[in-house]
Amino acid sequence: MRLGIFGGTFDPIHLGHLRIAEEVCEECNLEKVLLIPGSLPPHKDFRNVTPFTDRLSMIRMAAKLSPLLDVLDLEARREGLSYSIETMREIHRIYDAGLQLFFIIGTDAFMEIKTWKEYKKLFQEAHFIVIKRPGFSFETVKPFVLSLSAGFKEGAWSNTFLNPSGNTLTYKEATLMEISSTKIRETVAAGKSIRFLVPESVETYISEKGLYRIHEHA
Repeated sequence: MRLGIFGGTFDPIHLGHLRIAEEVCEECNLEKVLLIPGSLPPHKDFRNVTPFTDRLSMIRMAAKLSPLLDVLDLEARREGLSYSIETMREIHRIYDAGLQLFFIIGTDAFMEIKTWKEYKKLFQEAHFIVIKRPGFSFETVKPFVLSLSAGFKEGAWSNTFLNPSGNTLTYKEATLMEISSTKIRETVAAGKSIRFLVPESVETYISEKGLYRIHEHA
């Protein structure tokens, strides 16, 4: 079984997130991509993050738009901060031994991975798919990967690296939409339309719940 996992605060989830998940699922021959909202993200001031229940509701609405997407809420079931290494290990426990995990991450977040809990062990738990982001190039990513002291070697393909665990790290381009959750929150706070930035169901939910009307987010 080949599953993608795509984590984030998703505050709110938008069409850029969904498009990346859909493309990676198809191009990497995955059965599904699991969208995993972080409950208490360690790299964010979670006092300013929208309640998990609201973010989860929006993600579930969005995932219904594609048979390739599903939602996993396991980070809310654990106490304390949401660490990716713990999430990966838990997913391996949930699924059978033949599971192959593919961790989807943007280049900007990946370049901070040395600050993550047990970051070297992350590459033993899953393949990594690093999505190109504006302002980054493969020439930037390559020396960073080799500096991780995680045993990576260049793979047979120019955009891949091989880990001693047998897992790979692939640098991949995808359709990038210049949409950000921060900008969406700011747009709502300004009383302007977010039509065509998020799914209609998410737009309706934000309006009905009155989310982001007072701009409290960084």
